[in-house]
Amino acid sequence: MVRTALLTAIIFVMAFTPLGYFKTGGLSITLLPVPVIIGAIVMGPVTGAVLGLAFGITSLIQCFGLEPFGTALMGINPIGTILTCLLPRVAMGFLTGAVFAVLSRMDKKKLLSFAATSLLGALFNTIFFMTFLVLFFYRTDFIQKIVSGMGTDSAFAFALAFVGLNGLIEAAACCVLAGVISKALCTVAARQRL
Repeated sequence: MVRTALLTAIIFVMAFTPLGYFKTGGLSITLLPVPVIIGAIVMGPVTGAVLGLAFGITSLIQCFGLEPFGTALMGINPIGTILTCLLPRVAMGFLTGAVFAVLSRMDKKKLLSFAATSLLGALFNTIFFMTFLVLFFYRTDFIQKIVSGMGTDSAFAFALAFVGLNGLIEAAACCVLAGVISKALCTVAARQRL
């Protein structure tokens, strides 16, 4: 309970300081999946889902005038925005913990399972968020204006172009940070049990 509360506090601090989002043009590179991934690996899928919910709540708060893109989405479809902010993050946290549970059984040294799970956690975040964004907002004038500026009419091409380099940087950073930190925490916890 204390570790979950600590990671939740870290999520909120990161969300509302420059530690959590690096603004790049119209999009942000976020490191907020890192504490969610760490909690999911160290404490399991349920904790991952709880931390994912905390991440989602911070994303939703950003949609009330703190972040222009989210604010625009809230003005278009509040229910769609709420679902887009919350459900992908909860699913990401839960699935990250579930994937680690499976991979760690197959990986005796667990080195690969930490890295692979951390990378998958970041990818889950991006894929689920973009899926919900396309599902609820792709046909809106707001997104269609962005799509026309990209020179594409495919939802898949839009998602790839929209995420682009930001998604790759985010995935790499989350993979390294979450993988290293969760491995260190699990090593310390194992030594304390001895």
